[in-house]
Amino acid sequence: MGTNSETSVRPFGMKDKIGYMFGDFGNDFTFILSSSFMLKFYTDVMGISAGLVGGLMMAARFIDAFTDVTMGQIVDRSRPTKDGKFRPWIKRMCGPVAIASFLIYLSSFADMAYGFRVFWMVVTYILWGSIFYTAVNIPYGSMASAISSDPKHRAELSTWRTIGATLAGLVIGVGTPLFAFETVKGNTVLSGPRMTVIAGVFSVLAVICYLLCFKLVRERVDVPANNQKLEIGKLLKSLVTNQSLLGIIAAAIALLLAQLTMQGMAGFVFPNFYGSPQAQSASTLAGSIAVLAICAPLAVKFSTRFGKKELSVVSCLISAAVFIICFFVHPANPFVYVAFFTAAFVGMGFFNTIIWAMITDVIDDAEVKNHVREDGTIYAVYSFARKVGQALSSGLTGVLLSLIGYTKATAFDPDVTEGIFKMSCIAPAVGFVLVAFCLWFIYPLNKRRVEENVAELARRHGK
Repeated sequence: MGTNSETSVRPFGMKDKIGYMFGDFGNDFTFILSSSFMLKFYTDVMGISAGLVGGLMMAARFIDAFTDVTMGQIVDRSRPTKDGKFRPWIKRMCGPVAIASFLIYLSSFADMAYGFRVFWMVVTYILWGSIFYTAVNIPYGSMASAISSDPKHRAELSTWRTIGATLAGLVIGVGTPLFAFETVKGNTVLSGPRMTVIAGVFSVLAVICYLLCFKLVRERVDVPANNQKLEIGKLLKSLVTNQSLLGIIAAAIALLLAQLTMQGMAGFVFPNFYGSPQAQSASTLAGSIAVLAICAPLAVKFSTRFGKKELSVVSCLISAAVFIICFFVHPANPFVYVAFFTAAFVGMGFFNTIIWAMITDVIDDAEVKNHVREDGTIYAVYSFARKVGQALSSGLTGVLLSLIGYTKATAFDPDVTEGIFKMSCIAPAVGFVLVAFCLWFIYPLNKRRVEENVAELARRHGK
């Protein structure tokens, strides 16, 4: 049975926006937990070297090169059902992704043989990230263009998706440090059993959020199955010659280098350099409130007036400048560092708020050029790029920690903690500069080009 047309179901409205928000809320209950705490959990609790954990995160992305694109092709070639083309996957896969995430944080295995601990880490991480997370995230992200064909509606969905991610970050970033850390012999350390409980709670909440997304969202745009013969060479050629896709991929990798290095290093700079996990919670709280109060209400207005590309370049350069200033100021008070962190978070927040609408712009641009709509495949390639960025940032964090001599035994050595502070400023600043560079020089979809594509597709579709 085909999907309904835009006029045969209830009009696009607040239910869709809230439902789409819950989808990313569910995603980030496992994604942010992994990017913010997995490295520290496996180094400090499970006793595995930071370099090995980071290496796994990077190596798993080679698997994602196949699983992401494969899932994109599966979605594109699947036939719509009474529930739509993309929604059913969210319902099918929400349980497996939540269970796999929980299994990563079983601290009861901390006393097992080192080889078994490494084996458990590898298997559970790949099951979670490369298979189950891919199977729910690719359809979820691709679904935006099927909810509405209106560019304004898509920008609103992007904003509400960011609100969902911000709320998840708020719950995880504020709550986890307050409950996961304990004081042992005067030092602030991560508790393995507490992390296991936290991971279990977040997995249950992820399933609830996914089901709310399935219940509230409706697909209105018919996206028929792609029945063209799969020609790998032709597909690869169309992808590697798509400048808008390459530009947003490069920017996404750089963004995640900045964002996830911020989050990853926060798990070390606050407890180890400042001795204040409370400040880590405060940084997440302040950053999340700032995004909800400043970026969410203004991003659509600014991007409509100035263009998504133009807004993103300026905001990322501001974030880079904030971290450079913080490096030279070298605040001794953790809450002064929180202020710098929050200011950079706002700059990043504008790009994060509209980036999902930029993906639909890329999909539209490809359809204008190739006369074929491949929502799932293009989103899958972009999702793979995000995972590469996640892996590079996590791997980079692990490598940098190893280079400055961080181990469980040297976690509070003054030279090591000073290195942690410096890297917490330098790495994100470099990432934000790279984002601006990629968008300005590679990504071609400025305000004028996007408006031309929307008009051309409206003409073709007779709207």
